[in-house]
Amino acid sequence: MGMTKGVKILALKLLDRFDDHLSAQLLFRHYYDQRPSEQYRRTFPLGQYRFSALHAVSFFGIVEIVATLLEGKGCDVNATARAQGSALTWAAREGHEEVVKMLLEQEGVNPDQADKGHCQTPLSWAAMKGHGGVVKSLLEQKEVNPDRADKDGRTPISWAAGSGHDGVVKILLEQVEVNPGQPDTVYGRRLLSWAAEGGHGGVVKLLLERVEVNPDHADRYGQTPISSAASRGHEGVVKMLLEREEVNPDQPDTYGGTPLSRAAEMGHEGVVEMLLERVEVNPDRPDTMYSRTPIWWAAARRHEGIVKMLLEREDVDPNRADTKFGETPILWAAARGHEGVVKILLERKPNTDQADTDYGRTLLSLATQRRNSGLIFPDEWV
Repeated sequence: MGMTKGVKILALKLLDRFDDHLSAQLLFRHYYDQRPSEQYRRTFPLGQYRFSALHAVSFFGIVEIVATLLEGKGCDVNATARAQGSALTWAAREGHEEVVKMLLEQEGVNPDQADKGHCQTPLSWAAMKGHGGVVKSLLEQKEVNPDRADKDGRTPISWAAGSGHDGVVKILLEQVEVNPGQPDTVYGRRLLSWAAEGGHGGVVKLLLERVEVNPDHADRYGQTPISSAASRGHEGVVKMLLEREEVNPDQPDTYGGTPLSRAAEMGHEGVVEMLLERVEVNPDRPDTMYSRTPIWWAAARRHEGIVKMLLEREDVDPNRADTKFGETPILWAAARGHEGVVKILLERKPNTDQADTDYGRTLLSLATQRRNSGLIFPDEWV
């Protein structure tokens, strides 16, 4: 049921000089600045948001009031609500298709106006939020650049890929101006890495079909798509990437961490199992920071299932110490009371005389303190 004339009059009266109302400032802060820092409060105190009536009704998608305001005189459709953009930006980010179409019909409207905060356009916001209808409406405007980057070098399709909106990604891939192989300027990450990190299999599948997409491209920190997916336990994405010949499943990042070591550290057993099936993967490869191997990380993080899996491999050395503290996996676990890990590692008959470089502790010295530590060692050690 449409809005009655009386309700519309009351609404317009309330919205008169809305940008000066305290309610407008509180609304803005409630939705976008819920926990502002003290520095933020000093920089942007209440009363400086410039959140107009048109911004408010565009945000809420109140079509009748938007239409009435646009019919009036002196309504600036390109005015910005501080750093958060124009009314079109607000309508686009909230997915109000009808309001977006109304605003796009206004004379002088800038459909590609970036906000002053992150330099994102209405298209960028709509793509990030997954509003396919809004994306289509904006792409019909000749002034809209479908590949325009924000201040971090992220384009609309980059936001859509990272958010897992495969429908929007598909729409944007149809635009000749869109470059699916373009990295951002902060992390040097491409679309596939963003999608892989989020575990968005649908987007990953779409991107892997494009010749411009390198499935093994590393970002500024040396992380490849499979490394990003492995460290977050996205088994489906890891499986898809492992099917590509170009993908190196043992590629180390800047710190020497491989997909296996990252998955072992984070406790993703399914991913570890998949990677251990690959002959290219070295299950005992140390990183370049402190020479910590996958089993070291698994033991340190108390991932008992992964420790067991790695111990089944003859090419895994459970006695290899790191170079920071000189601690082997079992020394690290024993010193920190990880009893379950210690029990598993004891089955490989570790070197009881090997001492760390920090305190000179050995397994034997730790065994003598077992009453205090609560750890269980063989009786003959004490």
